[in-house]
Amino acid sequence: MRQTSQVPRIRLDLAYDGGGFTGWAKQPGLRTVQGELESALTTIFRRGGVAPGVNVAGRTDVGVHATGQVAHLDLGDAQLADLDRPRRGGSGPTGLDALVRRLNGIAGAAGDVIVQRATVAPPGFDARFAALWRRYEYRIADARALRDPRRRGFELGHPTALDEDAMRDAASSLLGLHDFASFCRPREGATTIRTLQEFDWARDADGVLVARVQADAFCHSMVRALVGACLAAGDGRLAAGRAAQLRDAAARTSEFVVVPAKGLTLVGVGYPPDGELAARAEQTRAKRSFDDSGSTD
Repeated sequence: MRQTSQVPRIRLDLAYDGGGFTGWAKQPGLRTVQGELESALTTIFRRGGVAPGVNVAGRTDVGVHATGQVAHLDLGDAQLADLDRPRRGGSGPTGLDALVRRLNGIAGAAGDVIVQRATVAPPGFDARFAALWRRYEYRIADARALRDPRRRGFELGHPTALDEDAMRDAASSLLGLHDFASFCRPREGATTIRTLQEFDWARDADGVLVARVQADAFCHSMVRALVGACLAAGDGRLAAGRAAQLRDAAARTSEFVVVPAKGLTLVGVGYPPDGELAARAEQTRAKRSFDDSGSTD
């Protein structure tokens, strides 16, 4: 839905542990992040007309986590008034503070999805189409890392030591505007052309290898395939320069495997200055269809 001057648009910043969700997008009979949030909104606004839908910057796949996800929803006058209505006892937050508290009390009851803040979005804001970039991290604990069992749901364990220089070389060779069909699960009618803006590897304080990957948008399974190619390079199974050759072939390959989702986290979404939001959203809508714009791992 495009923003109108009569309908306030609300930006939500949220985080979630993807391990208990069947991805972001709502699906009948399955627990998803969008499904939990929209179910909570139905409860919150049961007296305020049709509950709003939630539109997201990055539609994360099954098992993918987020610490910097962004979404938006549009609220009508009756719904805004309901947020200002005193609760039982006559105390407690109102307005958007009340929205955050109620969402976290219902959708966040299990503790694996948290709405961090809700703010009035500037004119032209669209969580999905106005985004300039999405940034992910992928964590691999190899034989050189200090393994912590508490992180087992958020990083991939690898039994041998990996060559991070080879992984960095593979990553840097993939940067730029290209057709990433070799690294994407195909969808009919969807483009696989993307601009990979940043891709690098570094070890954290515990020696865990962390990939930082940023693009204008990602197609399905793209980040995990990119990481899989670098992992093969770090293991010595993929020769120097081979990752770029596979990309240029624009065809799926068995020379590397797509890594598991559990090591992947959406950590941020970037937007232009407020005055450029509407133009960016229109540009993105014109360039990509609804089915492939902003889709993610």
